[in-house]
This record gives sequence, C-alpha cells and structure tokens, in this order.
Amino acid sequence: MKIGYFCNTTNWNNKPYEKILEETREITIFCDQNNWDSIWYTEHHFNHEGMEACTNPLMMGTDAAARTNRIKIGQACNVITFHNPIRLAEDIAMLDQLSKGRVLVGIGRGIYGREAINMNKEADLKDQAKNFRLFEETLTIMKKAWTENFFSHKGEFYTYPAPNFVWQHDMSPPSEEFLDTATNEIKKISIVPKTYQKPHPPIWQVVDGARSIEWAAQNGINTIMWIPTVKALKKRFQIYKDAKSKSEKRDVPLGEGISLVRDMFVAETMEEAEKLAGEHIINYMKWVCHWRGLGNHMDPGEELPETKHKLDLLDYEFLHKRNLLFGTPEYVIDKIKELQSELNLQNLQVWSNFPGIKHEDCMRSIKLFNDEVIPKITSINSKVQKAS
Repeated sequence: MKIGYFCNTTNWNNKPYEKILEETREITIFCDQNNWDSIWYTEHHFNHEGMEACTNPLMMGTDAAARTNRIKIGQACNVITFHNPIRLAEDIAMLDQLSKGRVLVGIGRGIYGREAINMNKEADLKDQAKNFRLFEETLTIMKKAWTENFFSHKGEFYTYPAPNFVWQHDMSPPSEEFLDTATNEIKKISIVPKTYQKPHPPIWQVVDGARSIEWAAQNGINTIMWIPTVKALKKRFQIYKDAKSKSEKRDVPLGEGISLVRDMFVAETMEEAEKLAGEHIINYMKWVCHWRGLGNHMDPGEELPETKHKLDLLDYEFLHKRNLLFGTPEYVIDKIKELQSELNLQNLQVWSNFPGIKHEDCMRSIKLFNDEVIPKITSINSKVQKAS
C-alpha cells in the first residue's frame, strides 16, 4: 500500500500565514525523509473563516520540490474549471520539470459556489451540466498541450490559437507545423516546457457520485475518494472497477486506480485521540456537511432518525465508527486492515492538521502513524505479496 499525506492547510486560529507555511513545510519534509509516497496540497479561495487556507497547490508544490528529494507532489486538487487551461498546463509542466518528474496531477470541478462564480463565471456550480462541459474541455486542452508538439483546439469555451493572428519573424522560420505559410497565419501553438514525465504525469480526479466515477474510469483517470463508509465505498470501488474493466477490455482488480483519503489521528489511547482532535474534526465536518448533509457518511440503505436540524446527529461517536482513523496504533492498524480486506485498498492518504488543532499534536500524530502504523501495514503487504 502506498501512503500519502493529504495536506489540507487550515488556519482556524488566525495564525500569521508564514506560520502556516512553516508548519506545512515541517509536515512535508518529515514525510519526505520518512519515505512516504506522496504529499497532496489543496486549492480553495476566499476562505477568510480559515477552514481551508491554501489557494495554490502548485506554488506549494514548488516550495516542496525545492526542499525534498523523493516524495511525489500532488494536488487534491487543482480546480481546473477556475483556470486558463494553457496556463495551468504550463504551470504543471514547469513543476514536473523542477521536481524531475515527481508530480501527480489532481483535478476537480469545485464544490463551493462562492469560489466558482468569482473565479470563473462559466464555472458557476448552479449549472452543473455547463460546469462539467467546461471541466471536460479544459482537461482536453491540457492533455493536448502536454502531448502534442503543436496543437489547436476549437470548443465551446476556448479556441486556440486565436484566429487571424499573423506571425512573421526572421528568427522564427516559417513552418507548416504551426503556420499557414501562404498567409503567415498561426494555425497551431506549442507550450514550453512539456512535462518531464511522458506523455504526462498521472492524473487523479476527486470524485464522489457514480457519474464522475464512471467518467474517470472510462477516460483512464485515477480517482480520489474521501468520506464514505466501507460499505458505501465498496459500491463506489465496484463502479470504478466495472467501468475501467469495460473501457480497457481487461479484468481490472478492485482498488486499482483509486486513492482513499481518511481523517487520521493516532494517540497513545483512544480517549486521548478524542480529547486532542475530536472537537476539531467535528468542526471541520460541520463545515463540509453544511452543504452535503450526512448522506456521504451513511451505509447503503441506512435511514437516520429525523432531527430538527440536519446536522444534529453529527458528533464524535457518529463519525468515529463510520470513517475516522482515530485512536491507538492498534486500532488504526485494524481499520486499515479492514480497508485492505474489503476494498483491496492500494493508495491511502491521511491527514491530521484539522482546523484548530495544535501543530505539535498534529506532528505527534503523524510521527506515531509513521513509527507504529506504517511498519505494520508494510509488513502485512509483504506477507500478502509472498503468499501470492
């Protein structure tokens, strides 16, 4: 199993921003020095509340690339509907070059209307169909930019190159590869640099619903899932497996191409885990579930009792039994074993820097996970491989 750290940078306590960056660097360097597979940064905007405090995962990744040697650098995710596709393709390619091929490209459509309407009015989440068309076209352009020496595109939202632009320069020899040599009108363009990895870095899409899961599988894209219970995840994993198997005309193993994010806090005792981190994960989930409700936390067919407010059931006991890796190393190991047994889980991302948590408590949790949990999971993986 590959272990990554999901670095959802937060600033609930209104620390000076440079302090947030210092703490993030400490997590990043620790994971690199202790052979974690990957670290993932997020993209969120206008979050003055402090629940999500990173606006640019690629800039965070550039800082990480300069301070680390081996860890893969991912984004969970780039909200590609917010960005000019060529500029985003260039920036990702530059980071891939700077890191010598350590980039994992995370993509998504966005979940917060406040962000979408202000970053790109075409990405307005009130029109989901249009948002998806924008997402698909943006990704198509990015792939063209990475894989074709010179490319063109004409779609609903973007046309490249801009039509009727004449180019003539003595140091730019005319070529039919990009130019109409009779009129000198540019017909194709090329980005610099291309990605270090060929044809491009692995792409991971943050997904939730069945349609997104199927689309990713059909288009050869890996997926990142987060909240659901094991029983609910099993259904999602099967949807991805079936769609990918059909698309690739092979029997894709369950779990292939999927990474799971889990909220993690390891402590010496179960009580200490709840005491140090329970309130903070509940606060974060209240933020998330304000829009989503509790549906993503429910087992298939489960019906919750009616309450006055939709989040009245959201407490530590409700969350813990459903999807939290909170507790002693032994407890967390058992929960990861369950994920491996039920889902054939191959990629796990964990995070502990919840909004409001003390950084020293976060680091203690990460170190306990590193020292007490990962070796046992690695041992389990080795035994399984030998047996097979």
